[in-house]
Amino acid sequence: MRIAKTLIGAGGLALSMLATSVMAQSLTQQEIDSLGTTLTPVGAERAGNAAGTIPEWTGGLTPEAGAQLERNFRENPTAGEQPQFVITAQNMDQYRENLTPGQIAMFERYPETFRMPVYETKRTASFPQSVYDEVKRNAGQARLVNNGDGIENFSHGSFAFPIPKSGAEVVWNHMTRYRQNVKRFYVQAMPQTNGSYTLIKFEEEAAYPQYMPDVDLQAASNTLLYFKQRVNAPARLAGNVLLVHDTLDQLKEPRMAWVYNAGQRRVRRAPQVSYDGPGTASDGMRTSDNFSMYNGAPDRYDWKLVGKKEVYIPYNSYKLTDPNLKYSDILKAGHINPETTRFELHRVWEVQGNVKQGQRHIYAQRNFFVDEDTWLITLADHYDARGTLWRVGEGHIAHAYHVQLPGYAAETLYDLLAGRYIALGMYNEEASAPQYGTSPSYNEFTPAALRAAGVR
Repeated sequence: MRIAKTLIGAGGLALSMLATSVMAQSLTQQEIDSLGTTLTPVGAERAGNAAGTIPEWTGGLTPEAGAQLERNFRENPTAGEQPQFVITAQNMDQYRENLTPGQIAMFERYPETFRMPVYETKRTASFPQSVYDEVKRNAGQARLVNNGDGIENFSHGSFAFPIPKSGAEVVWNHMTRYRQNVKRFYVQAMPQTNGSYTLIKFEEEAAYPQYMPDVDLQAASNTLLYFKQRVNAPARLAGNVLLVHDTLDQLKEPRMAWVYNAGQRRVRRAPQVSYDGPGTASDGMRTSDNFSMYNGAPDRYDWKLVGKKEVYIPYNSYKLTDPNLKYSDILKAGHINPETTRFELHRVWEVQGNVKQGQRHIYAQRNFFVDEDTWLITLADHYDARGTLWRVGEGHIAHAYHVQLPGYAAETLYDLLAGRYIALGMYNEEASAPQYGTSPSYNEFTPAALRAAGVR
């Protein structure tokens, strides 16, 4: 099945900037002063929209928004709310101006089952005051280097470009978004067209130099994060471990990756863990750089800032974190269960990436839709070399309000041509919800530590 590439109409979706890929320029003092006044402290428009369908940002959720439940889960602060309306293949033309090409294609691919329940928009995103102070203090200092392939003068901070002037800056805001050290257990599944699936169970740790007591920040000035991922199930994959060291300028210092193969009991360098190399245990359903919606060196693309738009995006997706929900309640044939999703109207930045001349990637074009309040990529359309819309990604955003950290309750990537998809990040049936604020040492993220981590 070939799905034609669709362009969003301009009606009702005002562009806030002309397409541009120029290098960043310094911010004026007036622009910096707008952070925390007309803009939120991380650069979103504080005001609501003229129609009143997007409210003013008033600070977001605080840690008191809900109680802690068993297994480190948290209460759903939107429990009991009902959709205002549901978008279907039959009525989508009524809402087309606020849909992405990927969403329209999903309705066309699954006209009987794909639905988008739309709820009242709630701008729940919030961050610690220390992050707000840091963003304003550092605003205007970061610089793109190598035509946007890396950044300099920005180490161990959050949101490098709170007032972006180019597509590359928006992409870097996603990659330098505020995060915390975390340990989490979650699953990944690649349902067949009939809905059958095998769960891949992961144990994962991510750590950031500024939150690791034994890391020399000056020596690690170009380090973005350390990442370790262990497969716990099924048995044929259990014990395999991936280790990644990511950098801010990957042309200066490329990503370093290693894998421990439990069957061979060997640690090896893993240069394939980047770009369009296959994602771990993904049956070819995602690339390495599809993880966390997008990660890694951005140097294979020219990034164009299309503008800001109002789009229905997956948001406040607390249903997907319900500890009473089974994975079988979520994973269905064709796509995840619409009853477990929640969409809201939010402003997003659209960025288009086109493969540079002389470079290669299985995705010739990618369009990212980045939530203005969190700088998280929430929707992503991927096109092949023929210009065919191939894969549609959804990052279902949920705010971990107890630590003031927006993130993903689940990620989905739908292959429109194969009729299959991959879903990852769900932890409903795991022993614990994600544990934030951990204090790992650097020694836990070395190749020497891989073998110990992989012992079955």
